[in-house]
Amino acid sequence: MDCAFSEKCGGCVYRHLSFEEYREQKRRAVLTILQNLQAQDFRFAEPFFVGDGQRRRATFAFQMKKGRLSFGFNVCASSEIVDIDRCCLLTPGINRGLPGLRKLAAAVCSVKTVSASKGRKMPPSFITAGDVAVTEADNGLDVVLEFDAELNLDYRMEIFELSQQLDNVIRISHRRRPGAVPEAVVEKTKPVIGIAGYEVFIPAGTFLQASALSEKALIDTVLKYAGNAGGKIADLFCGVGTFSYPLSRLPGTGILAVDSSVELLEGFRRSVNKNMISNIDITTRNLFKYPLDEKELNGFDLVVFDPPRAGARAQVQKIAAMGAAAPAGVIAVSCNPHSFVNDANLLISGGYRLEEITLVDQFSYSNHSELVALFTK
Repeated sequence: MDCAFSEKCGGCVYRHLSFEEYREQKRRAVLTILQNLQAQDFRFAEPFFVGDGQRRRATFAFQMKKGRLSFGFNVCASSEIVDIDRCCLLTPGINRGLPGLRKLAAAVCSVKTVSASKGRKMPPSFITAGDVAVTEADNGLDVVLEFDAELNLDYRMEIFELSQQLDNVIRISHRRRPGAVPEAVVEKTKPVIGIAGYEVFIPAGTFLQASALSEKALIDTVLKYAGNAGGKIADLFCGVGTFSYPLSRLPGTGILAVDSSVELLEGFRRSVNKNMISNIDITTRNLFKYPLDEKELNGFDLVVFDPPRAGARAQVQKIAAMGAAAPAGVIAVSCNPHSFVNDANLLISGGYRLEEITLVDQFSYSNHSELVALFTK
């Protein structure tokens, strides 16, 4: 699909290629990185490619300058904004919502704030820049406004009034800076997505797989690698429970789901309780600093881990050092082939055999790739 912004935006570095050429380019790039694996006798499964119109989350930058609003994506490695009215990667629902999100950014920039210093009134100030993060849930758009100002009554009223005109927006939240917990300003209904037949609540600003289609491909691959695994399964860096929910449906399983985000896991617990799932236990823990040790992993039959881009080195070292007590299977999900190679080599050195790797290309036309791999003892 042609894109009028591709040469300016920088987000789709391979859009100039045909889809067939792009597929081969991505496959070759991943296989080149995988040459650094200690074992080369693994199977490389047929890759899964997503394509356009599937990306269900995005973050837009906005800037008000000389009375003109710019709204879109940043040029690669730049603060310059490419003003867009659509994106080929995004779902139709998000593209339809872009005019409303642009109005929302303009409304934030229109609020006049007057402050006092040492008893003197200061000149009025306005927000001139920020971000709008949007996620398409199954029941509408979930929006997080990010700008560095206290959410006073004027901002709240402006956001509330405009939200009534945005039929496809079901929640609007605010945070002052990246990483802060968003505060809901308007919540018409709770955003939910479907995972493995369950209705799952998603907290504001939470991480989701880039598209529902790629999420399904990842789940299907994890379940294929899990086979008929029963017993105890650890889902590490579990997020909203993307893999815990489908794994919990396997007969005779008990799932230990672990992540570091208190807010994210609160939503996970709420959904587990709502769906009356009795075989998922949820634990809050920073696995980078405090990985599960041999005693805690003793008796587990399978470990699934899906860490951030940095990989799961500390946790993998613990698993690799378990010797005969180690889980019979490990499924690694990675959004960074380079850190995956590091983690995989630790497992191979610890006595695991790398059986198969599947490429799930959910970041279309980019340099990023997602991998799922099966290791067995």
